[in-house]
Amino acid sequence: MKTRISQAYPDRVEVRGRDLTGDLMGRLTFTEYFHLLLTGEEPTEDQRFFLDLLLVSIAEHGLMPTNVAARMTLAADPGSLQGAVAAGILGAGPVVLGTAEECGRLLQEPDPVDAALRIREAGGKVPGFGHPVHKPVDPRAERILELAREHGLRGRHVTVARSLRDELAPLTMNVSMPIAAVMLDLGYPVGSVKAVPILARTASLLAHLAEEQEDPIGLGLAAAAEEAVEYEP
Repeated sequence: MKTRISQAYPDRVEVRGRDLTGDLMGRLTFTEYFHLLLTGEEPTEDQRFFLDLLLVSIAEHGLMPTNVAARMTLAADPGSLQGAVAAGILGAGPVVLGTAEECGRLLQEPDPVDAALRIREAGGKVPGFGHPVHKPVDPRAERILELAREHGLRGRHVTVARSLRDELAPLTMNVSMPIAAVMLDLGYPVGSVKAVPILARTASLLAHLAEEQEDPIGLGLAAAAEEAVEYEP
């Protein structure tokens, strides 16, 4: 058994072969450090820029189920910040936050456009398409593609994402598709794509929970849910 990530010694901490206090602290940003932890390598300038961009794009989106679950959990147990964060992250499945990973797998199909059309023709939901709020476009998705063009990121996956957007219009391409496309074109494995929304939403959850401690709404959200659902004996 072995790990290549980190080891703590009496006088130092080594991370990916580097001295934590002597080399990494004060030199790397957290985004750069996340990339190092995830891949074992320090990021290129493009990887740092786009990883920052993607984390910002997906971190916050209002009172989504993840944030509501976290706030209600903290309301029920005010001393369990970590439990409330966990409650929110446990909801990061394929409907809310896990879609980016499914988008990555679609983009790796031999013919992603054909695969998407077959999913739609069969009555299924194409990963990365459709949004209950953003219509006719998701501004986050469009901004990612705009910045990819400005920075010369024109790899296969970003190109295919644009083709999917055009082929499936007027269905909205949501932010998950360009997140996956950019990460794959920058060399991240498809299994790492979901790490971005999970890390980003953890930051958002902590912000919601800090607000919950100061100006609580968790119990009100629970009461609103009870009022919204009719009991049928």
